[in-house]
Amino acid sequence: MPGTDTGEAAAVVFGELPEFPHLPELPDRGVGADVIGRTAALLVDLAVEVVPSGYRVTAKPGRHHRRAVDLLRWDVDAFGEEAERSAPSVVKTQLAGPWTLAAGVELVRGHRVLTDHGALRDFTDSLAEGLAAHVAELAERTGARVVVQLDEPTLPDVLAGSLPTPSGYGTVAAVSEPRAREILAGVVDAARSATGCPVVVHCCAHRPPVGLLRSAGADAISFDATLLDGAPGKLLDEIGEAYDAEVTFLLGLVPGHAPAERPELKRLARPAFDLVDRLGFARSTLAERVVPTPACGLAGATGEWLRKALSLTRDLGKAFIDPPEDW
Repeated sequence: MPGTDTGEAAAVVFGELPEFPHLPELPDRGVGADVIGRTAALLVDLAVEVVPSGYRVTAKPGRHHRRAVDLLRWDVDAFGEEAERSAPSVVKTQLAGPWTLAAGVELVRGHRVLTDHGALRDFTDSLAEGLAAHVAELAERTGARVVVQLDEPTLPDVLAGSLPTPSGYGTVAAVSEPRAREILAGVVDAARSATGCPVVVHCCAHRPPVGLLRSAGADAISFDATLLDGAPGKLLDEIGEAYDAEVTFLLGLVPGHAPAERPELKRLARPAFDLVDRLGFARSTLAERVVPTPACGLAGATGEWLRKALSLTRDLGKAFIDPPEDW
């Protein structure tokens, strides 16, 4: 979300999405507020610092790590205060998945964490432990069940071997799908054990690895549905198999920035209807299996569009339940 005011962000979320509020992320605050720094704040017995190339492992928490911890604490405090007034039954929190985290943090030598099997395992175990503590705190502060969303925007690059090395002249070796599945599944299982709730895995890349996310145990899969034009048959097959297996989909349908023209609900819903039509499922299943969302975050939105976009996602959900006849 845009802005730097945690209290205002929490109030907007509870005002616009009272049935499924999420812990806001405010990357405009800088170091420690982005998805990598925010997730690093949850790590147990591991710390990061900021160097010119990004986040790097460090021996003990310094000012950058402490700032990330403080920012997250302030977010939870503001969210908890709003929850006391609203008494939600379920809330959602988001953090980087293991592969995005391991790709976004460097070892002391400058190589990415994912290139070292031991370091990757340490980060994965630390993430699972920190996630459990974070969920327990949110549940205590809100009195609600907690749904965890793991954000894996970098996973396709990890699988493709397209991440640059420290020199910039080469690329990091591709990670095999079985290995990627194994590591991701471990954190998905840890999140499910900590919450007792379904786990969402989100990937807003152009071609998300839906089949891998499903086989890693994701109960719900989130991606940008507006990017499906021209999608290869393999991706559509994977989506269809997951849909048939009753995986829930969080479909990104509402743009992250205000469009030039006033958005019509029918036009925003079109990718979802086109998808189920193409896969051969009844449109009525959208009400049971699809949650409309913004396409991929709202950090670049204006305050006005932020509220409008969240309101539109709620309206889309209602339209899936009772779609107009001319849709």
